[in-house]
Amino acid sequence: MTMGGAVPEDAMPSLSVVIPVYNEERNLDALYARLRPVLNRTGRPYEVIFVDDGSVDRSLEVLRRLHDAHRAVQVIALNRNYGQHAAVFAGLDHARGDVIITLDADLQNPPEEIPRLLAQVEAGHDVVGGWRQSRRDPSIRRLLSWCVNRLTSFTVGVRMRDYGCMLRAYRREVVDTLRGCREISSFIPALANSFARSPVEVPVGHDNRANGRSRYGPFRLIRLAMDLMTGFSLLPIQVVSLAGIGIALLGVGFGVFLLVRRLFVGPEVEGVFTLFAILFVFVGIQVLALGLIGEYVGRIYLEVRRRPRYVVRAVYDHADDTAAPLPACGSAPSVHE
Repeated sequence: MTMGGAVPEDAMPSLSVVIPVYNEERNLDALYARLRPVLNRTGRPYEVIFVDDGSVDRSLEVLRRLHDAHRAVQVIALNRNYGQHAAVFAGLDHARGDVIITLDADLQNPPEEIPRLLAQVEAGHDVVGGWRQSRRDPSIRRLLSWCVNRLTSFTVGVRMRDYGCMLRAYRREVVDTLRGCREISSFIPALANSFARSPVEVPVGHDNRANGRSRYGPFRLIRLAMDLMTGFSLLPIQVVSLAGIGIALLGVGFGVFLLVRRLFVGPEVEGVFTLFAILFVFVGIQVLALGLIGEYVGRIYLEVRRRPRYVVRAVYDHADDTAAPLPACGSAPSVHE
């Protein structure tokens, strides 16, 4: 990897850094102050793409100020909040580099770790994931993340310790493949690993959140787990189907047992509560099966509508001094202001 001094900020970038932003006004100046010298030391022409995901604080104002002060900074403003992965896709659609880095704006993933990812890209890997060695998150979140990581590894077929770390590096060919996937609900790390030829994981630091609070609570992690199960595999519904067959056979066997017992023992009322317990188990499995079917049907409904992942309100960059009035939808051309 080439190391050196500062490179011209108006050069064609070979390195793109995509940063989704939602209500991070107090972190942005500190983030760029740490990120810029790291990127300068790589010796690569670079661009930093901030995607404002419908922030309701002063994040966009701070980003526009950074854009005015630095030619390497590009700002994409979405018209509302679409979620982290849709915002990252907006950045990927506008990135020009041969290598694309994704990074959170909350400073929990230190930007100083970026050279470690680039070293693995230089070694020939097309997807490099960060693995947070000493996480600074609450215990319940770490437990849920562990469960989601195990589920993701099993579903995708690529075992990694930390699918939830946003500090990741992708080669251009992987990003182009991701952009060709049109499904609405897309978990980018899992989707990228399903296409990667040589994925790898490297340990990275993890700091306490400097300001604000995390948007990934327990409910969103559970929601993510459901998306992963229904978005990458038919295994859940197949398991429920097999369970239904097994339960039906057990039910038939139990019915035969009760009939034989009645013939030899006679009428009796013993075991009523046992029957109720068994009934509740069956009903619970039926409700679970119905819920899984609903998840798949809901996902199909979202896909057949073919709505864009996001709508861009404006793009602020230095590629053109004029402003075009039309917004961009999905992966449509950018709007320059």
